[in-house]
Amino acid sequence: MSEKRTYGVPALLSFFVPGLGQVVKGQVLKAIIIWLALGISWLLQFILIGFILLPLIWLWQIYDAYNN
Repeated sequence: MSEKRTYGVPALLSFFVPGLGQVVKGQVLKAIIIWLALGISWLLQFILIGFILLPLIWLWQIYDAYNN
């Protein structure tokens, strides 16, 4: 049986809703970790490090939804 691989749909979903691409691919634990990391980086914006972490996590989770 061949496995059908979809790349663009999970990445597109993750672009609009972080972690949703991982949920669609069945990686629920990874999505929860992404949501926690984004929440923590959002809180860290008050000490300015979150302004660096938030976009990095957001871009990484899109890349992960596309490739993994």
